[in-house]
Formats: sequence, C-alpha cells, structure tokens
Amino acid sequence: MSLRNYLTSRVFFLQVLLAAAIIAVLAYLFMHWLTFTTDHGHEIEVPNLAKLTEEQVEEKLDELDLDYVLLDSVDYKSGFPKYSVVEQDPLPGTKVKVGRKIYIKINSSGFSSVRIPDLIEKTYREAVPTLKALGLEEGTITYIPNLGKDMVLEMRYKGRNLKVGDRVLKASKIDLVLGDGKATYEDEGEAMDSTAVPTTETPANE
Repeated sequence: MSLRNYLTSRVFFLQVLLAAAIIAVLAYLFMHWLTFTTDHGHEIEVPNLAKLTEEQVEEKLDELDLDYVLLDSVDYKSGFPKYSVVEQDPLPGTKVKVGRKIYIKINSSGFSSVRIPDLIEKTYREAVPTLKALGLEEGTITYIPNLGKDMVLEMRYKGRNLKVGDRVLKASKIDLVLGDGKATYEDEGEAMDSTAVPTTETPANE
C-alpha cells in the first residue's frame, strides 16, 4: 500500500482518532491533578480581625483552616481595645488558599510618653508639625500682646505651664500661647519712660 493510499485509508483515520482520544484523556487527567494539587477553586475569604484579641484570632482562623503570625505591637490607638488587632495582611475579604498565614499587629496597652520639645520663640507653623511628629495634638491657641506675631511664648497642658523636657502622654493636646504681633501705646510709653535720663534741677542763684 502506497503512502498516499495509507493516509487516506480508514485505518489511518482510526489511529488518528485513537491518538486524539488518548491525548484528550491525558490532558483531562493532568488538569484534574493540577487542580487537586494547587487546591484551585477552593479559596477562603479572609475575615475581619479588627478589635479581636489574639486568642479570638486563633480560634476564628482555626475554624477556617488559616494560620496567623503576630508581627509586633503598634502605638496605642484609642479607637481599639488594648491588645486587640489593629492591622492585618491580607485585608478582610481577600481570597486565599487553605493554610495561608495572616499577619497581624496588636494594639499596645496604653499611650507612651514623650518629652516636650523646645518650641519657645518658634513660629506657629514650625510648632504644630513638630507636635504632630511626636504624636501630640494642637490644643487651644491663645494670643497675648507681643511683637513676635504667631511666635510661641508658652506651652500649657491642662492649665499648667510646660517646660522643655517635661513628659506627657502621646495624643495629649498642648495649648499654645502666641504673640499677636502688636504692642500698645501704653507699653511703648512705659518703655520710653523707663529708659529716659533723669534731669537735674538748676540750683538757685545765691
């Protein structure tokens, strides 16, 4: 039988169909095995762990066949209970595979303290970013007569004057006393009087 006749024969077509069927079966079995080994299609939605304690996190993730890793604690946040989850990765709602580790950060037990920086004779624009960088908040702003406009003259906390180096808790509100950039005529007059040279009386003719 010539090659041409063989390629057009029924035997050849049956062999081609058989080979195609074998390839299709092998491909199906391979995909099925791949799906099984990678657990494709069986994903778990990450729950919201915010404000849960570490014990509650462990219990909740165990039910979902997930694990967790405690990274560290963060500065105290008043909106979260002590020792509760503040941050997590992956975020809630993310689809993950069984056994995935969820990384969490825990709220600390309370505010830490910071030292009051030297803001005296600094401008208001300089003082506020410095306070925020230390975790402090801007409190009440009061103006008093002084030529230094918006210059910090005093720092106060709950009515008491603060000195450089005093310690307060983070998130405390620091009141600032600023100069209004003005000086009254009375103040200027008093200043001139205090610097005036006293005159002596001319003695009477004898």
